[in-house]
Amino acid sequence: MIYLNDELCKGCYLCVNACPKQVYTPSDKLNHKGVRVPIYDVDKCVKCQLCTLMCPDQAISIEDDD
Repeated sequence: MIYLNDELCKGCYLCVNACPKQVYTPSDKLNHKGVRVPIYDVDKCVKCQLCTLMCPDQAISIEDDD
């Protein structure tokens, strides 16, 4: 499961660029700060954790479904 904290995200899209499976895509969804938060497709995620490593604000976490 992917958890993206909309309130911590600053819209840098490093997750979009880092993901080898193109799980994240830019969107028009705005958080309360007016930042465009990326959307994601959980089905594409292989839980490589690159997005969590690249996120400078620790806005993303990934947990196993087990």
